[in-house]
Order: sequence, then C-alpha cells, then structure tokens
Amino acid sequence: MPYQLFGMEVTSMIYCRPNRLQQFALLFVLVVCVLCASSSLALANADTADSNQRTPEGAVESPVPVNVNERAPVLVDSDTLFYIGERLLSFSPEERAKLISERLERILRDLSKNTDSIRATEAETSTDISLGDLILMTITDRDASTAGLTRQELAKEYVSKIRSTLSQRREESSVRSLLLGTAYALIATVILVFLLYAFGRLFRALYRKIETWKETRIPSLRIQNLELLTAEHLTNIFVKLAQFARLVVTVVILYFYIPLVLGFFPLTRRYSTSIFEYMFSTIRPIGHALLAYIPKLLIIAVIVLLARWVIRFTRFFFDAIGTGQISFRNFHADWAGTTYKIVRFILIAFTLVVVFPYLPGSDSAAFKGVSVFLAVLFSLGSTSIVSNIVAGLILTYMRAFDINDRVKIADTVGDVVEKTLLVTRVRTIKNVIITIPNGMVLSSHVINYSSVARDSELILHTTVTIGYDAPWRQVHELLIAAALATEHILTDPKPFVFQTSLDDFYVSYEINAYTDTPHSMAKIYSDLHQNIQDGFNEAGVEIMSPHYKALRDGNQTAIPSGNLPEEYVAPPFQVQVRSADSQGKGRPEAEKPQE
Repeated sequence: MPYQLFGMEVTSMIYCRPNRLQQFALLFVLVVCVLCASSSLALANADTADSNQRTPEGAVESPVPVNVNERAPVLVDSDTLFYIGERLLSFSPEERAKLISERLERILRDLSKNTDSIRATEAETSTDISLGDLILMTITDRDASTAGLTRQELAKEYVSKIRSTLSQRREESSVRSLLLGTAYALIATVILVFLLYAFGRLFRALYRKIETWKETRIPSLRIQNLELLTAEHLTNIFVKLAQFARLVVTVVILYFYIPLVLGFFPLTRRYSTSIFEYMFSTIRPIGHALLAYIPKLLIIAVIVLLARWVIRFTRFFFDAIGTGQISFRNFHADWAGTTYKIVRFILIAFTLVVVFPYLPGSDSAAFKGVSVFLAVLFSLGSTSIVSNIVAGLILTYMRAFDINDRVKIADTVGDVVEKTLLVTRVRTIKNVIITIPNGMVLSSHVINYSSVARDSELILHTTVTIGYDAPWRQVHELLIAAALATEHILTDPKPFVFQTSLDDFYVSYEINAYTDTPHSMAKIYSDLHQNIQDGFNEAGVEIMSPHYKALRDGNQTAIPSGNLPEEYVAPPFQVQVRSADSQGKGRPEAEKPQE
C-alpha cells in the first residue's frame, strides 16, 4: 500500500531508491554518531588523564591538606602529580614544587634513565626519593603530617606516582604511539573530507530543491490583498537559512575534528582536553540553567493553559448573553462584547502578574528597571488612548447609539458603521466615512434619530415664510397636503403646522411631519420641499421667503407662468397726479391709470 516518505510516494521500503532528502537525513544521523563517538573518546582520554593524575596504578590519593591556598603543584607535561604544602629550610612550597618538576622533566627527556630505579631512601628525619645519585625530592615529617600519613607511606605513594607517570609519558612519546596517532589523524581527516564533500553536494541539491518550490510549496506571503513578501524573496530567505545551516554544520564538524586529532598525540593531548573542557564548561551552565528552569516553565505552562480555558469559557458565556440565550435583568445584550473585552483584559493582566515571578531574570535589577521604564513610557504616551478607551466604555454602557443608527455627532450626520473602544466611524449621506475619537464624541452632543424612530415616530420639520396677504388657513392646508404627498411621511399621526413668528414682511410657518425611516431623512426633506413648491404654485400663493419689498403695480407675479391662468395680464402701474391747488388742499385732483 503506497505511503509518503520524505515527500516521495513509495510502495516498498526495501526497493525504493532514497532521494536527496533521505540521503541527507541518513548522513546527518551518521555524522551525529561519529561526533558522539569522538566526543566520548576525547572525554575518556580526559578522564584517564585525570585518573592518572589522581591515583596512578591503584595508588591511594592523599588527603587534602588543611592549608589548601598555600599548596604548590608538581607538574609533568602540565599534568599534576601531587602537591607540596610545607616549607623545607629556606625553600617555599612553590620553589620546592618548581625544582621537583624541573628534575622530573629532565628524567623524562633522558631516555637512558630507567624509571624503575627510582627509590625512596630513609634518613634520620627525612626520606629522599632519588634516581641513582640524583635526589628528586625530600619528604619531611611535616609533609607526612600534612598529608595525614606516615613518612614512609607518603614516600611510597609519591614513588609510585612518579614511576607510573614517567613510564606512561615515555610510552606515549614512543615511535609506535606517534605512528598510531598519525594513522588515526589520517583516518579522521579522510572522514572529515568525505563529510564536507557529502554535505556540500547535499546542501547544493537542497538549494536547487528550494528553488523548484518557488510559487508551489513556497507561495507569496499575503494578508488579504497586501503582499508582504513575494515568493522569490521567501525562496531567497530559505536558501540563506540553508546556507547558514551548512555553515553551522561545518563549524560543528571542525570543532569536534580539531580536538579529536590533537588527542591522538601525547604532546597536544592536553590542548584537546582543554578545548573539550572549554566547550562543555560553556554548555554545562546553560544546560544546568535550563534543567533548573523546567519546573518554573511547567508552572508557567499550567497557568497559561488555565487562563486560556477561563478566557474561552468567558467568551462562550458572553456570546450566549449577546445572542439572548442567557439574560440578566438590567444587563443589555449589546453590552456583552465590550464586557467580554474588559474581563479578558483583566484575566490577561492577572495572568501576567502571576507569571512574572517565574520568568527568567525577573528578580534582577536590570529586568525591573526595564519594566519600570517601559511602564513609564506607556503611561506618558497613552494618555489620549486611555481617555478614548474610557469614553468608549462610557458610551457603550450609556447606549447612546448602536451600529446602523442614524446619528448627528457635533456637525456630522450619518449612519454608525463601527463602534470600538477607541473611535466611532460614521458614514455620511455623501458615502464618506468619518472617524471620530470617542473622547470627542463624549464631549459633544449626540442626536440619535434611530432610537426615537424605534420608540415612537420621528418628527421632521421645515420652515416656510409667506407674506401677510396669504390667508394662514390656506397656507396650513397647502403645507399639510404637501407633507402627506411625500413618500415615507406617515398619515397617522397627521402632520401639523406651527406659526413660529410674525416678522416684518412675512409669517414663518413650520410644517411638522412624522416618519419611521430616519435613514431617508435627506430624501424626505428634498421631496417635501418639492411638494411645497408645487402645491403653493398651483394654489397661486407666492413664497416670499427673502426680505423683499417692491411696488406690486406693473410687476409680474412670482408664480411660474405654467401655473398662471391664460388670461393673466401683468397689472399696470397706478399713478397719482396732483395739481398745485389740490396739493394745497391736501387731496388729489384726478387719478387715472398710466400705461
């Protein structure tokens, strides 16, 4: 039955030919095994050297002297044999250790000297360790007392250490040891070259494979219609990451190869050990810190999971309130979303407070200082943000308006399309979206036309000024008729008229009409004005709205000619003629029209 392996469909594990990725995986496993074996060998050599320093050939390590700070080590090829902690005559422990080390180095270089001839010779108050006529060192009763042994026991231990160490060093420096080290180094070099060559080919194949994935497995990175990164850029990024991985693998291989080769030769073995010790001394504290942090990490994971479950339950609870499945007295369903956001913020803040002591470095002064600095920056830069959020909360719980309500905020009239904790967005009748900060909304007056229409009918009104010569009852009838002829104006309740003022040249009439569609206010007002014009023109009533004064004799009426009768003629001027006598008497002599 076919199945997928490393992206390749196969039918049998035995007869399928591995592709490049499989070869890469197998080679990676092989390299890990080789590196582990080499590191184990180097660590074994280091442990052997340390054990030879401590107890060569089964000798018992002497107890640590009380005054450890004044002890001086006796060294052979940078390896410590034992320590000198007491003075001898005028020689300090450091001088004694230096002289003993120099004599042992001379014997080690002189192959004619037989290390088995090293003996301990007893004197009256001391014991001399010598090789022939050359005295290597002298052990006193104070040295033995410091070591917690008798003088003879301490001399026997030192002789055993010196013999075993010198014999081992000579054996390691022999021709056979050098030839074996050279052979091992050549084998390690051949393996290194093979690994570098194989990794080079596999990584180049990986580069080509990544290039073939462009626009297929590596598409462009988009957020809706915004293209953040093209497929070509992402492909280049993955190629660079693969190149960096190749560099890391090469450095790791060389890091294990160099100390491994140095460990094959006696003269450079101590450098091999020091390289491994440096690496492990660097990694060991990190590993110990990670292991020590695991309990705190588990606590953080448990706290985060609990907080996540609580937030999910809270969201489920408030969603049920928003849909009406759960209801509380005096708690409106449209409050559910905002209340959920507040509760979620409180839960997240509480979670951060609980998790904070378990974060790495949370007790350090630097961490606390940076936290305080960021808090100060946030508090100084978020004054307007906080004020808008508070205003948004107040507007939500005041229920000043809802989504799709027709409102007037300051001078802006439109429908509410979005309401957040920071801003309110209104779409005007010109299809323009205006963003208003909630702080400004709260400080301005808000007229909600939709809420009035939901509870009762909304009253629309407009003012017309008519001259005194028009009967006011006729004007009332014409205005009411125009309102009833307008679409979306309700017939019940019936429109009504107010005479709001008696001015110098005209009377102000206000027509009031009911509607239940506040979203069509602009269209209703336009149709109402058109119907008022048509109705007054048909009735022969002039709308003398401006401050207008003129002699009516001989002037064409303001009514459109289409609404005038066919026999209409503009009236002639009326002229009064006064004679000189009549002027004195104060009455006209004759009046006759003049054309």
